Amino acid sequence: MIIEVCANSLESALNAQKGGADRIELCAELGVGGITPSPGLMKSVKKHITIPIHVLIRPRSGDFTYSKSDFETIKNDILFCKDMGFEGVVSGVLYKDFKIDIERTKEMVDLAKGMEFTFHRAFDWVLNPMEALDQLQGLGVANILTSGQEISALKGLQLLERLQEKASVCTIMPGGGVKPENVLEFKKREFKAVHLSGTKFYKTLDALPGISMNSPVFFREEAVALTDERVINKIKGLVK
Repeated sequence: MIIEVCANSLESALNAQKGGADRIELCAELGVGGITPSPGLMKSVKKHITIPIHVLIRPRSGDFTYSKSDFETIKNDILFCKDMGFEGVVSGVLYKDFKIDIERTKEMVDLAKGMEFTFHRAFDWVLNPMEALDQLQGLGVANILTSGQEISALKGLQLLERLQEKASVCTIMPGGGVKPENVLEFKKREFKAVHLSGTKFYKTLDALPGISMNSPVFFREEAVALTDERVINKIKGLVK
């Protein structure tokens, strides 16, 4: 069984490698489900990690229905990862009705040729997962990361098993709440890979700061925060 560890820093990646992980999924900002790591982090991890590295390609938090400019960023990041020699990329694109965006997914898979392509947990939003599996297999996707459309992979075991039974090309990779207490449930059912972060919190400050830099208003999945041209124009009119 492949143990894939979602690492959010060089230190996390090093700890995962020392712990015996088989593969790294490199990302940033686990609290929003992960976004694309910076080029600086990619270079550092590529330099120091010897096990295979798959890079998360997700330009922002929120939904998986991307604008033209978002998708341009996605394509540039895939090509950057290919140029750097990473073994794989992890991404996913949906339509607003929660169906797989076949055209864009094909474009990503084609761009990533030579690397493994994993379709990430956007899969957990699709309305017909068995149909989506067929579509992704037809596109040549190597892995599907999914919790079985539940809050955790353990709760999603029923769908995960159905997906694994039907999968002939894709590796179904359970992810979401995988930990030492339950990982044998996935091994027992002969899943070929599992995905986890294995994180613990390490205190860095002796006291809480006076104000928080976290803004819960931005943690939304049905809307995307964008700079408004009218607001900027109004500010300019007031101060110039």
